[in-house]
Amino acid sequence: MIFRCIAAAVSLSFAAVTAAPPSGDAVIRGAFRESEIVITTTSRLAGAIHSLKWNGREFIDSTDHGRQLQSASSFDNTAQAGAETFNPTEAGSRADGAGAKSSSRLLEIIAAGPLLRTRSQMAFWLAPGERSEGQLARNTAILSEHVLEKEVRIGARGMPNVIEYSATFIVPANEPHRTAQFEALTGYMPAEFERFWTFDAAAGKLDPLTDGPGEQPRPVVLSTRDGSHAMGIFSTPHKGVNGPSYGRWRFKAERVVKWNCVFREKADVGIAPGVHRFTMFVPIGTLADVEAAMKKLAAKSAR
Repeated sequence: MIFRCIAAAVSLSFAAVTAAPPSGDAVIRGAFRESEIVITTTSRLAGAIHSLKWNGREFIDSTDHGRQLQSASSFDNTAQAGAETFNPTEAGSRADGAGAKSSSRLLEIIAAGPLLRTRSQMAFWLAPGERSEGQLARNTAILSEHVLEKEVRIGARGMPNVIEYSATFIVPANEPHRTAQFEALTGYMPAEFERFWTFDAAAGKLDPLTDGPGEQPRPVVLSTRDGSHAMGIFSTPHKGVNGPSYGRWRFKAERVVKWNCVFREKADVGIAPGVHRFTMFVPIGTLADVEAAMKKLAAKSAR
């Protein structure tokens, strides 16, 4: 990535930043079959991905500041202190709702052709004093000192319908943590992506998957009933962390479905501050296109 990562030994306070943030409105695109893959970011979401379209279909259900194609993290989670109670989130906070502004702060953005790069300071999902499922927020400010850098490229490993997505979490040095949960990427999709699938790398094919909800070890794909449009998530193990683990959910009342890719770290001596980087691949197209891309990604990763 072209952005300079913050050194692990350095703790920076962003409270003193007074310059106006750059515009987060950007578009990247790449051709695939009879259409283009078009990805849009907005200032409303501090540069997080608001829209992904292909062949006349919107793949992202972007309403509040949680339902995007985005990244988040949480730390020191227990049964008494759930993930949302200390939860830096790229697009903004729960209180931002469907509003026009984000509590997160966009620091840098570059978009050209099929390539997007952003650097942002993540807001906590909960404001101090708010609760999630009865549990009180553990953060003492709305804006965290956690930085997220992402690089998104349409067209990866010779496949025009595969989006390479690198998420780099920069953990501040002045926060000691023993466990970390990185939701390296999640995608909230419209309810018509109603069929859930999982990819069997050994067999090279997709199998039906239950609604869950929850995580399982194999890559996940969500598709329309007729298979005309689908999106998947694929990654590989990263040194020193547990994962990837792939989740899926169906929220019937909200008419939205979700997948995610999660990595976890645990260290009795403490999670290392500084850079934690994860690379994922998001194939889109028809269900057959996505299955073929998954097969190629699995074969390439096995080499």
